[in-house]
Amino acid sequence: MSTVKVLCVENHLEYLDALKYMLETAGYQVLSATTGSQGLSMLTSQPVQGVLLEYDLPDSTGASVRAEMKRIKPDVPVLLFAGIGSQTPFLLRFFDSYLRHAGNPERAFRDFDG
Repeated sequence: MSTVKVLCVENHLEYLDALKYMLETAGYQVLSATTGSQGLSMLTSQPVQGVLLEYDLPDSTGASVRAEMKRIKPDVPVLLFAGIGSQTPFLLRFFDSYLRHAGNPERAFRDFDG
C-alpha cells in the first residue's frame, strides 16, 4: 500500500464511500471528513499529502475551506471534484486542480504521488 495519505472531504456519505473505495483500490490511504471544519481539523492533525474537496459543504464552501487549507499547509495539493457549472472558470483560479464528474480519477491522483 502507498504511504500517500489523501484527505477526502465530501458531505454525501454515498459519494464519500465510493471515493474512499476508489482511492483505497488505487493504493492510497484515505482519511475522510463530511464538513469543512472536520477537514481542516484532520489537515492540521494528520500528515496529509493531498486533498479531494467537495465544493458544496454543509458548513462552508470549497473556496473558503481551500483558502484555509492553503494557509495551513501551502504545499499540499487541493483538488476540487464537484461539477460546479457556469462559475467554474472563475473558481478554477482558487484551486490546484479541478475534476468534473471524475470517471477516471487515477489521472488526477498522480499529482499526489509527486
